Amino acid sequence: MRILAGDRLFFFIVLILVVGGAAMFLSAALGLLARQNADLGHLAITQLVLGLIPGLIALVIIRFTPQKLFMRGILPFYIFAVLATILVFIPHVGVHTNGATRWLQVGPVTVQPAEFLKIAVVLMFASYLAKMRSKLSDMRYGLLGFGVIVGIPAALLVMQPNTSTLLVLGATTAAMYFIAGAPWRDFAVLLVVALVGLGIIIAARPYVLQRIQTFVHPADNSLTSGYQIQQSLIAVGSGGLLGRGFGQSVQKFNYLPAAVDDAIFAVYAEEFGFVGAVFLVLLFLAFAARGLMIAAEASNAFGTFAATGLTLIITISAFLNIGAMLSIFPLTGLPLPFISHGGTALLAALASIGVILNIAANRAKKRTR
Repeated sequence: MRILAGDRLFFFIVLILVVGGAAMFLSAALGLLARQNADLGHLAITQLVLGLIPGLIALVIIRFTPQKLFMRGILPFYIFAVLATILVFIPHVGVHTNGATRWLQVGPVTVQPAEFLKIAVVLMFASYLAKMRSKLSDMRYGLLGFGVIVGIPAALLVMQPNTSTLLVLGATTAAMYFIAGAPWRDFAVLLVVALVGLGIIIAARPYVLQRIQTFVHPADNSLTSGYQIQQSLIAVGSGGLLGRGFGQSVQKFNYLPAAVDDAIFAVYAEEFGFVGAVFLVLLFLAFAARGLMIAAEASNAFGTFAATGLTLIITISAFLNIGAMLSIFPLTGLPLPFISHGGTALLAALASIGVILNIAANRAKKRTR
């Protein structure tokens, strides 16, 4: 397959995650059969029709798009993603669920623009850093550029609210900024802004403080806010060394909340045990290592920053999700990339893979000249 010309190893790592993720999603979704008002068919169709199929199409198209043409579309895509995110606040267009306004109603399905916003910010910031990296010591080009490109989307995410996505995007763009050679002075400023912002969010959003308190004292609210993490730990512990076997999870039936969403790792660990869980962690580590290697060998600065950012977006999300299910981190609500339910998230992740493979292919072409 020509698509392997980008990077065979990276492609096969993603292939394992996508195929294995689809199987794991179907297994977790079977647990919904025991729950009232669960529409398993709709769930599977949205994952397939909104996520997997268009995601694979996007991956192939982006992989073979000439990089010069691809880069011309970054600014329009950034503007589109910002405007689409603003649309969620318009009544009867945006969908308000569980205290958050993050989705757009598109026919029978909902779309989460923040998933595309993450990609757009990373690509836009990568393009900016590639052009301005020699001027980053000047705050007019460094911090001001960071504040405009990242700050506007960050404000929209705070308004939704979508704190978990904001944390992932903030950590990723800060890492990109560091790699570009920004002065330490700027990181001190960003750290102060981040801490003050986090303090304001905790004060203004009681659920954030509640999640932190539940993380510190999970047993105090085992039947309320701590219920999910308690059931997750029971599921992980029940898996033992080798697991109950594929499809044999007990916790996914009426016990574990969000079994197909952010808690799907707990179902996976119950079915495949400690060995399976370690394998998945190593797989994401391999994904990160190979993605960063592609970034290091990119043919230009834009490729380095873009591949780094997109790799980190997926990797950080994965380990925050896994860590939350193991009570290493507070619950974030982040999906497990390639595996959790969420058609928009799957589409965005596969499109990101297309970008990284495109960068890898251009690296390979440069080597052969």
